[in-house]
Amino acid sequence: MKPAPSVLALSGGVGGAKLALGLQRVLPPGGLAVLVNTGDDFTHLGLRICPDLDTVLYTLAGVVHPKQGWGRDAETFGFMDELRRQGGPDWFLLGDRDLVLHIERTRRLAAGERLTQLTADFARRFGVPTLLLPMADSEVATLLDTDAGALEFQHYFVRLRCEPRVRGLAFAGAAQARPPEELATVLRSAALRAIIVAPSNPFLSIDPMLAVPGMRAALRAARVPVVAVSPLIGGRAVKGPTAKIMGELGLAADTASIARHYAGLIDGLVVDEADADEARALGLPFTVTRTLMRDDADRERVARAALHLAARLADATSVPTAAASTGRSP
Repeated sequence: MKPAPSVLALSGGVGGAKLALGLQRVLPPGGLAVLVNTGDDFTHLGLRICPDLDTVLYTLAGVVHPKQGWGRDAETFGFMDELRRQGGPDWFLLGDRDLVLHIERTRRLAAGERLTQLTADFARRFGVPTLLLPMADSEVATLLDTDAGALEFQHYFVRLRCEPRVRGLAFAGAAQARPPEELATVLRSAALRAIIVAPSNPFLSIDPMLAVPGMRAALRAARVPVVAVSPLIGGRAVKGPTAKIMGELGLAADTASIARHYAGLIDGLVVDEADADEARALGLPFTVTRTLMRDDADRERVARAALHLAARLADATSVPTAAASTGRSP
């Protein structure tokens, strides 16, 4: 029988997957569960594609493309070459081996399987010891209100390369979605010790999860420390449009904005060395490390920093709550 996870991580794609890998490496096998954003999911060429789920899966399995941080290593693109030759839409890159996952997912969903079930099966077949959970089994779509009109996430992110100016976001289908029961089991477990919010885009990757009714309350009801890793380093995102979107929404791209965005959810924050002075003014427990994750040693370091902060918070109070944060800093 598998051990119950002691840590739950909330993750988007590339950045979140790196921290998830660090956590998987420092925790015992089976000690980690990862709740993954599915607001990026879409149907393309008749196939159901789950970019963040697949990125986390490939990363934890050790088969992700090492430079891109997404897609398969040693991939071939015969399908895309032929698709272009036939005049098909080629703006979303699909590798030949990656394509197998999309085909199998689409087939099994059509046969009535839940996304949670087939994701667990994919993880088992890839030899991943971590429990991977989609945020919901029903479809939720991140929609962006931009100066180029209303855009589905992948059209904004991939086809238009994040160029349009963002004016607002919505999560279609979120109100009807429910967290999978497997998540409730993790959150109710006496083995759970911490919840870690990965340095994924708060607006595009974490907010879709929190938009699912009951999600935020369920995370807080677990009564364990909730720690976020800031996605910013010196006011800039390592990758992706986090800082750009913050500016377009009228928010300063700084640690204070991240802390305010997660107010009521988190008990502590992991920040980069470049942001240590900002963090001291937050009135929120924090810890400092180098948060740029270039290799496995970096990923393990950031994972340990988040876990150590969570353990410190747990020692400080037997019933940690975001509202009870004391402003204590290292």
